[in-house]
Amino acid sequence: MVFDFSYAVLLVVMYGISLIVVAGAVTVWLVERRRHRGAGHLLGTHHIHAKWWRDQRANHGELLYVAMGDSTAQGIGASRPGHSYVGLIAKYLHSTTGQTVRTVNLSQSGARLRDTLEKQVPQLPTLEPDIITVSVGANDIPHFDPLRFAHEFEDLCDALPPHALVADLPSFYLGERERNVKIANAAVRAIVADHDLTLVPLYAITKRRGVSRTATRHVAMDFFHPNDRGYTTWASAFLPLLPKTVASTLKR
Repeated sequence: MVFDFSYAVLLVVMYGISLIVVAGAVTVWLVERRRHRGAGHLLGTHHIHAKWWRDQRANHGELLYVAMGDSTAQGIGASRPGHSYVGLIAKYLHSTTGQTVRTVNLSQSGARLRDTLEKQVPQLPTLEPDIITVSVGANDIPHFDPLRFAHEFEDLCDALPPHALVADLPSFYLGERERNVKIANAAVRAIVADHDLTLVPLYAITKRRGVSRTATRHVAMDFFHPNDRGYTTWASAFLPLLPKTVASTLKR
């Protein structure tokens, strides 16, 4: 019997490929199971974060900070609501001005632009914020309609005071959603500029962080919302713009 070396090599290669495929399938299954469990866990924190922000709203402060947005403004995924980017901004305002800060967080988990227009914008006339941040639109990306998005974002900016800090959408890194984000952000930047508002470069900050580092160090257990590290990155998009806004606010 003649030993067929090429056949043996083929068997080894096929066996190796099979192991890789099986290992990949198991990895995907484990990640998806963790993501599903993580999403369920974070869903249970929504009411905790909402109550915490309601309690903050009842406090008094020399400066009024108003935040508008979705679950990221609520801080879902952070170890506690105060570790969200909104919480970090409030701490920054207090530490740099020496004044007490009342934070009114109008954001709602799951909010899209339409929800923001219908539920958050109507509350603005009763408030006179010294600082206002807006970060919303990511929940419009899964079922993206460019014309509707631009129209609703225009309506949102029409309702904002001139000193509002408005973030573009964060990077989704890969796939169709990332392509949609780029289209959405082109509209966001143009509309913000037309309204002479201040653009917060959230996309550039999150894109620079990269998909690998984000997936391994900066996302919560649902593999979607930021964790404490991730929210620190988000806050870093806002913080450099605050001194000028605070200075103009204190002069009013």
